[in-house]
Amino acid sequence: MGTTTRAATKRDFRVWKRRCQSHSRAASVYRSFRWTLLCLIVISGVVAGQDFDATSGEQPAWVAKKVTAADTAEQQVLEGRDGWLYPVSELRALSVGRFWGERAAEVSRAAKPENADPLAAIVDFHQQLKRSEIRLILVPVPGKVVIYPEPLATEGEKLEWKASDDVDSERLDCWHSEFYGVLRARGIEVIDLVPEFRRQRFAEGGPLYCRTDSHWTPRAALLAAENVSAMVAASDWAKGSPRTDYQTRLGKVQITGDLTVLLGKERGASETISIESVRGVRSGTTAAALVDRSSPVVVIGDSHTLVFHDPQLFAADSGFPDFVAKQLGMPVDLIGVRGSGATTTRIEILRRRDQLAGKKVLIWCLSFREFTESEAGWRKVPVIPVR
Repeated sequence: MGTTTRAATKRDFRVWKRRCQSHSRAASVYRSFRWTLLCLIVISGVVAGQDFDATSGEQPAWVAKKVTAADTAEQQVLEGRDGWLYPVSELRALSVGRFWGERAAEVSRAAKPENADPLAAIVDFHQQLKRSEIRLILVPVPGKVVIYPEPLATEGEKLEWKASDDVDSERLDCWHSEFYGVLRARGIEVIDLVPEFRRQRFAEGGPLYCRTDSHWTPRAALLAAENVSAMVAASDWAKGSPRTDYQTRLGKVQITGDLTVLLGKERGASETISIESVRGVRSGTTAAALVDRSSPVVVIGDSHTLVFHDPQLFAADSGFPDFVAKQLGMPVDLIGVRGSGATTTRIEILRRRDQLAGKKVLIWCLSFREFTESEAGWRKVPVIPVR
């Protein structure tokens, strides 16, 4: 994999951007008003104690239509315009309405109803960490369809992209936004990446999501890492910690995404992704590590913590934990799994039998789909038993 000049990167971006920026401003304003009104109705219902259901008619017709059709056809992947592929589970996660508390067992795919509620498990984990003075930062990864809905939602012959200047309305994940507020009210720090991703979706560097894969690109992982690192770096202990020097190198990698594989390779195409590899600056014959179990910062989560970090997932040293390490100037500990990041990661912590000794911050990064789509569900795991 060779290096890529910034000029080439900019040229590729300009070609991509010209294809993406055709849009109808009037239609965008109308849809923004419609979704703002919907969110106000939702909030009003919540305040009044009503169990408003986002699937009761206000859900965008195209979302419900595509979920129903996919379920009938037993599809796992939806094909959008211009080669964009989407996991059906993303749309289902958006269509179930409120998914925590009393409604959790009704809408979750968890095999056991008692493990359906993400709120109870997350709050329990937060309390365990708090007793040991470990800070929890939750980083839900938005769905591709939330940031780039147009290839799937557009009807007719021409693919039209909406303006990205209004980031506070027209959110497909209105219920997830509310859930993050519920978590914050319980003292849990949540980084909602949707506003930032919406602002940056046409910025230099290419798309934030792979067209043919269910994961984000390194550019999105870097934006997330910058948000997380800014919060951690403001801590007194971090300010006094010695810094490790890292350097980066631009490059490209060609991938065949997991959604293409699910469709059958003959039906899909590979794509080229711009990457930014992180390397530790050498001191003698040794380069500084990116991952170190003794680090005071631990990153846990699903495959979003591994993609472009693990060489078996497209590239090495170009993923979320690598960027967190670079931004903080220190290596991070990593507990990433290819399956569900809801319960499995906490079980892995338990198996270590060290009760997270020496940790200052735990960064929990996982797909927003996990809140409803994990078959393993949300078990309460006694990672740090009460003494």
